[in-house]
Amino acid sequence: MTDIATNTPELAAGTAVKGRSLWATALMRLRRNKAAMVSLLILILYIFAGISGPMLSPHHYATVYPEYVRVPASLEAYPRAEEIIPQAESVLTRTRLQIDAIEVNGNTLHVEASSEREIDPRMTRYLERSDIFSNVRIVETSGDSRSVVMEADVERLRFLFGTDANGRDLLARILVSIRISLMIGALATGVALIIGVAWGATAGFLGGRVDNVMMRVVDVLYALPFTFFAILLVVFFGRNVVLMFVAVGAVEWLDMARIVRGQTISLRRREFVQAAEALGVSSGGILRRHIIPNTLGPVIIYMTLLIPKVILLESFLSFLGLGVQEPLTSLGVLISEGARNMRSAPYMLIYPSIALTLLLFSLNFLGDGLRDALDPRDR
Repeated sequence: MTDIATNTPELAAGTAVKGRSLWATALMRLRRNKAAMVSLLILILYIFAGISGPMLSPHHYATVYPEYVRVPASLEAYPRAEEIIPQAESVLTRTRLQIDAIEVNGNTLHVEASSEREIDPRMTRYLERSDIFSNVRIVETSGDSRSVVMEADVERLRFLFGTDANGRDLLARILVSIRISLMIGALATGVALIIGVAWGATAGFLGGRVDNVMMRVVDVLYALPFTFFAILLVVFFGRNVVLMFVAVGAVEWLDMARIVRGQTISLRRREFVQAAEALGVSSGGILRRHIIPNTLGPVIIYMTLLIPKVILLESFLSFLGLGVQEPLTSLGVLISEGARNMRSAPYMLIYPSIALTLLLFSLNFLGDGLRDALDPRDR
């Protein structure tokens, strides 16, 4: 008969088997979810774009280029070669000079002009005010000052996503809108998470009269008209976006509280909770170590839905003039502007919509992955 013990590796004396913690197991399960990991990578890129993108962009999000209003997206620099001379002639007509010769050599504009009267050297300001030309100088003047030779550098500008209806770079505005939208979503969701989880878990675990009173407070807050409340926020906090959306998050916690309360009621009579009570663990310890960790799945899913909800809410408030104010912008504001210019400049709607769609899909896929990783019933 074969001795089974001879085929079984023996553990050394005093060697302890190292187990996995809840978070280690959840991280391992999350890494197996390819959609969630790709979504996490996209969100990291969004965060980097929101933080560093406006600083790395060649154009400031508030800079207006009157010569480039609603120019389409292009990899080629503006102005195009065939547009430089007509633009220069259009500007020089204001100087009332007779253009004898005009040509472009590389990035340098060469102009020969004359007049029946003495030419004022300050007329170079007409070219300097244009977005196309810079460093305008007079290189040669006749003895009677009635003819001059001017040169100017041609400013080559690239607008990878085109410009908006005011002549501002759309890429720079999308980058700063990602920062604003993520900041608004994170602030409001963070406040809703802290208040909602604490309120709902406490009400569901204590039950009785305490639960009844706490949930009646939630019902009263539900009855408040949100638009009126938003107007009051602007009156009290002014045009401060951070303070206003922290206060908005303090209203959005109501759904979170109800979700957590329902989960807590179903968990408080489970065996592991009763065992903790029998061992003398305090109510705060049970909530912190047993109840709240087991509600993380629904909480995280609701967070992924709350962030886009807050972003859309911000768009609504901005439309009413209560949210983000110029020159700042957000993805919702850009989409609203793009919808108004959809026929003449469809790219103004397409690029912000793609940015918002990718953000929402990433949040949803990551939320699903986190729910599967943290749900104790799937282990």
